[in-house]
Amino acid sequence: MAELPDLSDPLIFGFVTLLFMLVVIGRYFLIAGLFHLWFYVWNKEKWHSRNLGKKAVNRKQFLAEIRWSMITSFIFAIAGAFTALLWQNGHTKIYTDVAAFGWWYLPVSLLASMIIHETYYYWLHRWMHRPKVFKLLHKVHHDSNTTSAWTAFSFHPLEGLLQSLILPLIILVLPMHVYVLLLQLTIMTFSSVINHLEIEVYPQGFSRHWLGRWLIGATHHSLHHKQFRYNYGLYFTFWDKLKDTESPNYLPLFEEKTTGVK
Repeated sequence: MAELPDLSDPLIFGFVTLLFMLVVIGRYFLIAGLFHLWFYVWNKEKWHSRNLGKKAVNRKQFLAEIRWSMITSFIFAIAGAFTALLWQNGHTKIYTDVAAFGWWYLPVSLLASMIIHETYYYWLHRWMHRPKVFKLLHKVHHDSNTTSAWTAFSFHPLEGLLQSLILPLIILVLPMHVYVLLLQLTIMTFSSVINHLEIEVYPQGFSRHWLGRWLIGATHHSLHHKQFRYNYGLYFTFWDKLKDTESPNYLPLFEEKTTGVK
């Protein structure tokens, strides 16, 4: 890790945090912006029948989501800089030489990390729906009853902090190539934007496909924002299926929005 600047220096740590924040914000605006333009501006009529929202997102909600997302991005950046500091000092399992574990291990480590992340998030999410906790931590996110691509990072700072903890903890024990870790961070952003898009982008039959039935999309998560007591997952549906917290409206609504639509 000699190529890294000395992150134990507070000034350098602050500078790296700022750089990470710009990366997180840039990725958020790029991905959310492209999805918004593609589905709500450039191809609005084509995707109108797949829209799950009962009303359009107003300017007040949009500005609130951007404001909360900026704060979340700062928290994620601090977590990223702290993770880099841990890596620099040899406290993580991050590695850079593919030969250390082989090519086969790259997808295995990604899937393992995502499953651990899914488990953490599912149970954290259910806990945050307890009435007193919800008012303190999670209400900010649910103020977006009709979600959008911009809702993806709209969290109360305490929720953002809790969400930022899991990946640093994972790489303390699970060996991950640095590029696999970066790939998971990118998947997280894409997944969150797709889930909050409020337009079902997956094809007809996807919800019953051998793979698709385990993946969360806009219909699945839109029902969470409207029903609150179902669909707590992040990437996958397996915990919702195991704990019987998947909405009974999911399959009918998915089929309604996708049947006969190209």
